[in-house]
Amino acid sequence: MGCQNYQSKIESNVDVATKLKQQAFQSPLAYDLIESLTVEVGPRLTGSEKDRLAVQWVERKLNTLGFDKVYKEAVEVPVWNRGAAKAEVIAPFQQPLVITALGGSIGTPQKGIQANIIRFKTLDALKAASITDVKGKIVFIDHKTQKTVTGAGYGETVSGRSKGAIVAAEKGAVAILIRSIGTDSDRMAHTGIMKYVDGIQKIPAAAMSNPDADLINAMLQREPIITLSLNMSSARKGVAQSFNVIAEVTGQQKPDEIVLISAHLDSWDEGTGALDDGAGVAIVTAAAKLIQDLPKKPARTIRLVLFAAEEVGIVGAKAYIKAHEKELGQHYIAAESDFGAGLIYQLDLNVSKQAFHELHRQLNPMASNGVKQGNNTAHGGPDVSIFPSRGIPVASLRQNGFDYFNYHHTPNDTLDKIDPKKLQQNVAAYAQFAYLMAQSTSQLRPMKSKQ
Repeated sequence: MGCQNYQSKIESNVDVATKLKQQAFQSPLAYDLIESLTVEVGPRLTGSEKDRLAVQWVERKLNTLGFDKVYKEAVEVPVWNRGAAKAEVIAPFQQPLVITALGGSIGTPQKGIQANIIRFKTLDALKAASITDVKGKIVFIDHKTQKTVTGAGYGETVSGRSKGAIVAAEKGAVAILIRSIGTDSDRMAHTGIMKYVDGIQKIPAAAMSNPDADLINAMLQREPIITLSLNMSSARKGVAQSFNVIAEVTGQQKPDEIVLISAHLDSWDEGTGALDDGAGVAIVTAAAKLIQDLPKKPARTIRLVLFAAEEVGIVGAKAYIKAHEKELGQHYIAAESDFGAGLIYQLDLNVSKQAFHELHRQLNPMASNGVKQGNNTAHGGPDVSIFPSRGIPVASLRQNGFDYFNYHHTPNDTLDKIDPKKLQQNVAAYAQFAYLMAQSTSQLRPMKSKQ
């Protein structure tokens, strides 16, 4: 009898997962949410007035959608103003360059900076350079980002953006420009967060468009000494209050155990934040809504978390961990949508070895949506990547990101890049994943790897 009951539960879960997929492909909710967010709020720079409006917008939407619980948790976030950024080659060939300040950068002196550039192919090459060669110059890191489905090329080049100013300043550079961390050939520069450390001089940091990086290289082939003029008015403005916004579908049998699905609400200010991460906000919200509307709620609670301040250092996720310290052991599994709106093709996990094999069978309904079973080394997404170190299992629903870094952190991150059908496939995948995990009987801990 026990075996029959177990088989009956499995069949029931499959039936519900199938219905969730069907409903996802019939619902316009996810696209409607992105359209509303990008039109009515737009870019949502951390700590800005638009950030505040975004919190109000999503809290209102979640209440309207009828979740069992909707609440928010305060997060202290850094405030930064982009200001203006201008650069031009003043010798030997006078030409303007398209640049943008990197997030968190200081500005130049009011009169700007004029200095010769020194080119490095990679951050490692800069690290190996002598202070004598770098001192007094503008460093140019010329590391091209390769286009891949997984986004691995971004991972190889992004350290130049985040750490370049530190290394350059240690060697006496007066500023740093990087080739945009992007895979496009548009004359648009890609922004993104950069870092300083205490005790090392802060220098201005900016990214130039890929065509302008090519232009500098062509000049260097003709003339080894190139002089740039750089003027930036970006500035740090202290701290402000933002919020993690949370909604829940209360579980019936195990309401204290949590399946967490998430995205981040903030965005950079160059585009409208449609792909990064309006898509994620819409995907996980629409998925949770499908589960909310089921005739019978799942066993575990589905918790939807829309994190604050991901772009500036996963600040909201760190605040969440601190705020929920006492219930981290009750988090069954977590996942995050933060890679645009390309089709999900694979599900990776980070769970116990035994559970990894058990979940292949439990998650099999996702195969009909084009999602194959992957490996057991998932990181979960940017915000959720800090969860495994606290013992929380995670999953990565892998999206096709081949074109994602064409638009990432640029003015081109806009609604027209969203394919509604691909968006619905994402909603179906997250709805199936969250529901099946809420019903799972597997022991997911201890995970295979704590990152």
